[in-house]
Amino acid sequence: MEHALSTASGVRPAPRPAPPAEVPRESLSRTGRRWAGLVAGVVALLAAVALSIAVGSRSVGLSTVWQVLWHDDGSPSAVIVHQLRLPRTLLGIGVGAALGLAGTVMQSLTRNPLAEPGLLGVTLGASTGVVLAVAFLGVGSATGYVWFAIVGAGLTSVAVFALGGSGRAPTPERQVLAGISITAVLGALVWAILVTHREAFNRYRHWDVGSLADRETGTIMQVTPFLVAGIVLALALGRQLNALSMGDDQAASLGAHPGRIRFLGMITVTLLCGAATAAAGPIWFVGLAVPYVARMIVGSDHRWILAYSLVLGPTLLLVSDVIARVLVAPAELPVGVVTAFLGAPLFIALCRRRRLSVL
Repeated sequence: MEHALSTASGVRPAPRPAPPAEVPRESLSRTGRRWAGLVAGVVALLAAVALSIAVGSRSVGLSTVWQVLWHDDGSPSAVIVHQLRLPRTLLGIGVGAALGLAGTVMQSLTRNPLAEPGLLGVTLGASTGVVLAVAFLGVGSATGYVWFAIVGAGLTSVAVFALGGSGRAPTPERQVLAGISITAVLGALVWAILVTHREAFNRYRHWDVGSLADRETGTIMQVTPFLVAGIVLALALGRQLNALSMGDDQAASLGAHPGRIRFLGMITVTLLCGAATAAAGPIWFVGLAVPYVARMIVGSDHRWILAYSLVLGPTLLLVSDVIARVLVAPAELPVGVVTAFLGAPLFIALCRRRRLSVL
């Protein structure tokens, strides 16, 4: 009746406001699980940090660790914690985060689940820059050769991207072959230089094993600006990498710029790999395993994959370093050896798939 009167009088009733859109419960539960998993990852990282500071050739109780962290009383335990294990742990956090994020960005840019800084030659490119600096310029500290490592990583990244996609659409197989080829060439160059420069070989062999031990105390401070810049860039690329994963045409239709995304991604990988390699030497398979595990947990959203990689990378590296200390105690293995043993089976399992999927 009211509707009829209002219509007859020429005045239409105001439309009722639409009910607020409800967020699907499934989406809320998925987001909740992702946050819960990230919190669990942070807890695991804190446990790995505690183990890294407490466990070694001489174990230090957690209560003692907590006490001397805040009150350096000059005791043997305090010396071990402050001068040896704390810098080593901080270096492991920075390097692990860098390698995990670099692997995630590389896999996203190449849409290749086998992309990893070591496998695609980027790590060896950074090593080549260090060798050239040590052999011909006499550089002997991370402060000096970090720039050479970054330049070497950058040039290698460009070469892999160019060779892996020249003339046709890039495929995972082509990119892996390009990385293997560049790795072979750079490896031959490195050893050709080392066998003719004895002093360079003596310096390089202590660095090439990939280790968090016996590094300069200020190494982490020297590479921190590069690591922070790379980490910030990587986390800022999450939404854009999601758009790029749909293909260049679809990404452009959404307002993204595929060329700019790839350029920023290459800068990110260069900063992260160059700084990590300059600080700790070549460490393989962290950049392969971490994004793979993160993707299994959270799916294909790169914002979450990057967040998980930031946490899982240092966790994996610190746990590997603890294993390296106790496996052959009282001696210890380089952490690069342990990560290779842990990562190689995963790489073999991925290669044995009937069809190598593209991300």
